[in-house]
Amino acid sequence: MHTLAATHDLPADWRDLFALTKPRVMTLVVFTGLCGLLAAPVSMNPVLAFTSILCVALGAGGAGALNQWYEADLDANMRRTAGRPLPAGRLNRQTALHFGIGLSAASVILMDLAANHLAAAILAFSIFFYAYIYTVLLKRRTPQNIVIGGAAGAFPPLIGWVAATGELALLSVLLFLLIFLWTPPHFWALSLFVRSDYAAAGVPMLPVVAGLQATRRQVALYSLPMAAVAVAPWPLGLTGPIYGIAAVALSAFFLFLSLGVLRNRSTEPAEMRPEKRLFAFSIAYLFLLFGALVADRFAAPLLG
Repeated sequence: MHTLAATHDLPADWRDLFALTKPRVMTLVVFTGLCGLLAAPVSMNPVLAFTSILCVALGAGGAGALNQWYEADLDANMRRTAGRPLPAGRLNRQTALHFGIGLSAASVILMDLAANHLAAAILAFSIFFYAYIYTVLLKRRTPQNIVIGGAAGAFPPLIGWVAATGELALLSVLLFLLIFLWTPPHFWALSLFVRSDYAAAGVPMLPVVAGLQATRRQVALYSLPMAAVAVAPWPLGLTGPIYGIAAVALSAFFLFLSLGVLRNRSTEPAEMRPEKRLFAFSIAYLFLLFGALVADRFAAPLLG
């Protein structure tokens, strides 16, 4: 069992503060938020649009910092997170807490000024959901942490849409559901080949408490409604053929990879190539799908 390293007395390096925001996660958050804004059937002032997406980034960064503040002890016991600023002793927890609260508050206030009250309220709730409901209430207590907690990462396209339009719509809700249903197969694929980390930290991820094959079945099962929701906007008339064809092709390949995970019987992380392929593709899947959504939106006037 590892312990948190003692922090030094030097001022925090900006790179350590930046690392608190989970920049790799933020990339996907910002991209899906931007796509939600661009897919909305209205035009938004470019400065206000940029500010709104900046708020999404600041809110995600603040939530990430609060997550790392609370989970510093868990991170110290997992190889893939032990080098983060808090467990490595490069920052103290009070700095992380203040940084997370400051970013979160600034993002909500600025969103309210730049966009509208509803977008700011959803952003505030998404930060609360990730930092408290998922991080504090769910992650250490239930193997369904990712299922319920997946809502936290599903808010950005909804926020982007509402920032532009001021209201909810069926397409924005479907985008939320898409990421919500995508999250379990994405994270369970990862947890299958890093389950020893979660076991060492005492986190009840599904592979730890239910076993490998049960998790693989859940990956395949959750991929089915995810694919259905991904394709749904096309037959519902909410998008055109560019998005529809991309959704069908990408989702079919996602299902193909999930079946590979289901058929796999290996127990060693080095032999879990199907899980690693699905995890890697699942990230590309969202980028490509949301990119197709925006392409479809701007191509629609040209296609008549």
